[in-house]
Amino acid sequence: MKRMAILGAFMALAVACSDDDSPTGPSNTGPIVFTVALSAQNEVPPITNSENGGRGTATITFNVARDGSGGVTGGGTANFSAQMNGFPSGSVLRAAHIHPGAAGINGGILVDTGLTSASPIAVNADGTASLNFASVAVSADQAQQIVANPAGFYFNIHTPINPGGAVRGQLTRAQ
Repeated sequence: MKRMAILGAFMALAVACSDDDSPTGPSNTGPIVFTVALSAQNEVPPITNSENGGRGTATITFNVARDGSGGVTGGGTANFSAQMNGFPSGSVLRAAHIHPGAAGINGGILVDTGLTSASPIAVNADGTASLNFASVAVSADQAQQIVANPAGFYFNIHTPINPGGAVRGQLTRAQ
């Protein structure tokens, strides 16, 4: 009898401590986070001019309405943060977007960060730059498309020397 009580207590504790959200997999609640490995060699065609050493990382966080199973049910906002390096001194970042398109395929702009040639970001003398934009509007349809197939979308950053994009990377869902 005592063993059954101990076994029952252990089972109840195990159930209480279980969690459907894997720490290494996507979460069903809270923000949806994507990471991006940026490289000039991922552009189509790959960059061969003075910005061919450009690379970096980006994190894109969606704050959108979700249901109990984690499905996107409404629009919201996106936050963008990117750190770049390997650019020549004097480079200027003038646009950054999420585009539809698998690796090797170019697509139109889907989500615009708001970075423009009227307010560009200058690359530091050491070839580094940071980009941070918060509360960028994202529709429910845009969020649903991206969440359903992150690898089918890419983020890239444009410069005057490479108006089609200087660095690019496919989205990977991190959370």
